[in-house]
Amino acid sequence: MVYCNFLTLNATLQAEPTVLAFAGSLRKDSCNKKLINQAASIARELGAQVIQIDLKDFPIPLYDGDLEEAEGMPENAKYIRQLMINSQVIFIASPDYNHSVSAVLKNVLDWTSRSENAERSREAFQGKKFAIMSASPSKSGGAKGLSHLRDILLDQKAIVLERQISIPYAYEAFDEQGGLKDLNLKSDLYLLIEEALKTE
Repeated sequence: MVYCNFLTLNATLQAEPTVLAFAGSLRKDSCNKKLINQAASIARELGAQVIQIDLKDFPIPLYDGDLEEAEGMPENAKYIRQLMINSQVIFIASPDYNHSVSAVLKNVLDWTSRSENAERSREAFQGKKFAIMSASPSKSGGAKGLSHLRDILLDQKAIVLERQISIPYAYEAFDEQGGLKDLNLKSDLYLLIEEALKTE
């Protein structure tokens, strides 16, 4: 699923960055999918070209060195990795699973940190600007899980914005259309996306 839009640029933007956006959840009614939808919508309004994918559409086997050696990188992993390489900015909405990232997200990060020659590669991460966010029914909003995600991305030499957003009590945070109810949280998300799209 790809969403693209070209609008008059906001004064803070110097060029149309390419943004890849996805949530680390497979569940249809995931709060993090709602959050990434909001983030992608804001980015499009600010003039970015946004490619939004649903990881459920791109199943990938668990990373296994033996599988990699025997069969190479799975096609869906190649596809996501190339999308990351082609993007300047990457949005990730990460659910909090036991104060860490979800298995599906970790698996995507594990595969995309490899090259097609079965070697370690930071090409999909290094120098890319990452905006990370989370939504959780807990009062912390998934902030502890984001700390793990930040560590993973920094180890890959990604540029992870200091600003992040965590939506607490997520089951009550969105309206029937999937929009954030709280105006302060909406404003915080807008500021995060605006910062992510700024060029030096």
